[in-house]
Amino acid sequence: MKKILLIVLSFPITLVLYIVLFSNSIKYSEEIIINENIDAVTLLFDNPYNMKEYMYGFQSYNLVSGKIGENGSKSEIIIEYLNEDSTQHKIVMNEEIILNNLPTEKKVTYKANGVFNIVSNRFEKISENKTRFINEQEFIFKGYKKIIGFFMPSVFKEQSKVYLQNFKDFVENH
Repeated sequence: MKKILLIVLSFPITLVLYIVLFSNSIKYSEEIIINENIDAVTLLFDNPYNMKEYMYGFQSYNLVSGKIGENGSKSEIIIEYLNEDSTQHKIVMNEEIILNNLPTEKKVTYKANGVFNIVSNRFEKISENKTRFINEQEFIFKGYKKIIGFFMPSVFKEQSKVYLQNFKDFVENH
């Protein structure tokens, strides 16, 4: 009986240690086909002020240093949203453009409270009026955010799918 009790009690401790020591990131890729030519798609994508058209809760985009769209530029993005219990939340993200060689690829990083996000957005011409948008994400978590990342990776993937679909709708109806 003592062995069973010891095993049952040690499980939560072991799980927390595993999460803290070994589980700090998730990686995934999503893609969508947009019915528009690659130049129009990437022109709309490269304008950060268009985020309000497809990113739920987008409030502002403020350039901190550099020039908009250029490698090394830094910006602050503010997102506000309501939780399921109608609590207002605000996320302040610091964006840095690592690589912008559109229409092929744009790679950026985002830093927010306990989360570092590396995003690679690639675009491929399928035909004159079709573009493949490939979105690759890597989230690196710190502190208690590691627990959220461990237990809820599907939330991040679903949010990426929503943004891709919203962007597609924006481009095709622009």
